[in-house]
Amino acid sequence: MIKRVFTLLLFALALGGCAGGGSSMTFTDDRGVSGQPFPANYRTELVAFFHTYLTNPVGVRGAAMAEPVQRNVGGRLRYVSCVRFTPRQSNGSDAAPREVAVVHVDARVDRVLEESQEACAGLAYAPFPELEKMSR
Repeated sequence: MIKRVFTLLLFALALGGCAGGGSSMTFTDDRGVSGQPFPANYRTELVAFFHTYLTNPVGVRGAAMAEPVQRNVGGRLRYVSCVRFTPRQSNGSDAAPREVAVVHVDARVDRVLEESQEACAGLAYAPFPELEKMSR
């Protein structure tokens, strides 16, 4: 009997953990670490990320990137890399130019902010030829 109650209690706690915090837990939980490490391999990681992020990674044009800087994202200090590029559509024509902010947590790519104006304001961009050389 005690074993059954204990099992039900654990099950209820597990379900409660899944149900709670769903709307507030939209980002990677970094256990409250405030001092984030600099993403030393950000260029390589960004190329690998964009290779899977873009529907068609071939033929990217006008790629430029700003060095990672610390910005406040979701109430926490994060390193953010801003990237500008013009992707190719599946029919081979150029899509509209884009700018995204890539957020790093624990020195790894975590997520993309499509609304990047605030995070990328005032940054200096430099060519990012590795992004333009991607293949399938």
